[in-house]
Amino acid sequence: MDWIEAGFCHLHGPLSSHATAPIKPTPEAIMDQIRSALMTIESWLGWLPAPLVALLIIALAGAIALALHNWARRVTRHLLEERYPYVLAILLKLRGVTQLAVFILAMIIAIPAAPLDPNFAALLARALVMAIIGLVGWAAIVALNIAADIYLLRFRLDTADNLLARKHNTQVRVLLRAVDVMIALFTVGAALMTFSAVRQYGVSLFASAGVAGIVAGLAARPVLSNLIAGVQLAMTQPIRIEDAVIVEGESGHIEEITATYVVVRLWDLRRMIVPLAYFIEKPFQNWTRESSAILGTAMFYLDYRAPVARIREKLREICQHSKNWNGQAVALQVTDTREGTIELRALMSANSASQAFELRCEVREKVIDFLQREHPEALPTSRQISSSGERSAREQAPAPEKVAARR
Repeated sequence: MDWIEAGFCHLHGPLSSHATAPIKPTPEAIMDQIRSALMTIESWLGWLPAPLVALLIIALAGAIALALHNWARRVTRHLLEERYPYVLAILLKLRGVTQLAVFILAMIIAIPAAPLDPNFAALLARALVMAIIGLVGWAAIVALNIAADIYLLRFRLDTADNLLARKHNTQVRVLLRAVDVMIALFTVGAALMTFSAVRQYGVSLFASAGVAGIVAGLAARPVLSNLIAGVQLAMTQPIRIEDAVIVEGESGHIEEITATYVVVRLWDLRRMIVPLAYFIEKPFQNWTRESSAILGTAMFYLDYRAPVARIREKLREICQHSKNWNGQAVALQVTDTREGTIELRALMSANSASQAFELRCEVREKVIDFLQREHPEALPTSRQISSSGERSAREQAPAPEKVAARR
């Protein structure tokens, strides 16, 4: 850092002369001193072309700012990693924002000290203003996301009774996506309004960002309709995160709700992408709307000789030994009688849709095995009378008149 000390000595005299009368530094004074040091470097590089000198000064300021930021980040990690991990996690999420802020600050200091053309310097100043506006919008989005994560720490989705957690996660996530889109629109609008030539576009973005604003153009209508549908979903909550649903004949779970679409994780791990407006405009099945518990059914088509009472006892025994049964409901009923079979419906409860599916498969397998081993007569059989056999028997029997003649 000898070159900085030399710059200070060149502008203000030896540093030791101020030792007897220390002055409390202020941010403005520190910036002025750094800018003076950069101007000293400019005087040292006066033999180079002015554009190259400006480029070197701006690059040096940016490199020093990023190096200081990385050093401060390492020191902060070392100090907070063991004692304050949550604070460290928040600071790590703010890493990009703080890095951009430090870089913008370095440019604000370096650009006035660089030998730039006035028109080009004004263009860079305008770009810095836009960068500051973008930084404010980005910081607001990151702060909202951090606040949402901290709020949702108390609600866990990996528990058996997660209805309240799914409710709060859905509300917070959907509203957060909508607010993020609004902040992005306001940020872009504010940046455009810094230019008089395109100020009308910024005003248009501001108008389209409001819920009651006039939609400028047909292209913005689907985006805003999905945005409004997202707010409706957050308020009314026909679906929540990890709800078991049937959409377009496919069963799955709600994996993610974004600002414009919903990701449904299907049973075979495929993903179905559905617009938000679909869940407002079209019917669908939600198996976990009020509770995660659900009733599962298994259908059996058996012979009339099937021992229904014995099968009912076996069903209860199977459910009692199953880890997927929640102990609330189990029943077996004869729901229909047909020409050759009877229809039995096994009803059992589980704590979730996935456990209900596993329980249904388990009941089917074990009931069929039980019937095959102990009551094979209960399995459906086909009864047919062959008319050809009767005809051949009649042909082989002697005629009545021949029998009388023999007598």
